[in-house]
Amino acid sequence: MNHTLSVILPAFNEEKTISQILDRILELKIHGISMEVLVVNDCSTDKTREVVEAWMERHDGGPIRLIDQEKNMGKGAAIRKGIAEATGDYIVIQDADLEYDPREYRDLLAPILGGQADVVYGSRFMGSNPHRILFFWHSIGNKMLTFLSNMFNNLNLTDMETCYKMFRSEIIKKIHLKENRFGFEPEVTAKISRIPGIRIYEVGISYYGRTYDEGKKINWKDGFRAIYCIIKYGVIRKRVLK
Repeated sequence: MNHTLSVILPAFNEEKTISQILDRILELKIHGISMEVLVVNDCSTDKTREVVEAWMERHDGGPIRLIDQEKNMGKGAAIRKGIAEATGDYIVIQDADLEYDPREYRDLLAPILGGQADVVYGSRFMGSNPHRILFFWHSIGNKMLTFLSNMFNNLNLTDMETCYKMFRSEIIKKIHLKENRFGFEPEVTAKISRIPGIRIYEVGISYYGRTYDEGKKINWKDGFRAIYCIIKYGVIRKRVLK
């Protein structure tokens, strides 16, 4: 039986890398899995949209859908839009840069296809895959946020802030999500943790992080927002399902 994986690709000013990540996704062949890619252009001010359109023209469209946000609303809002539009059996989040390797979709899918998992996180802090060495304080910050999230949600994740989160569509589509920016990560983690019987797994992934000069966008303000969201959705039990 063939299944479809929906790849949600939020993009804001990623003209330099987005065609390369689309190439990598298109090259990927997984037995029994077809792909759809939803590029959610978050009102980019560079040529992101034109680059995607040119890519689609070269590939006769391919399995790509280009969705435009009417105004810049943030990564979380773009992901919500992609979730609403996705038609696949499974959904994975993919950044538009080159920090994460789509070939590892196979590893994320394995526990779901094997019937063990409903949600799979790709951890940058476990396994023996390659990891680019970058910022000490980012690493400490990520681990602190993961620790706080685990404490409030009674989980034992190693990497709550990872981009690579894969869901069975029927699970993620019924969750009521609100955060517009990087608060998506702690919010979705808190809310899936409260679904009765949910099965959350982690697999080790590689990480090819980029510097701020190379286009990295997250900053210390997003870290404080993440702490706020961990407390907001962990202590004040907000609505989980739509």
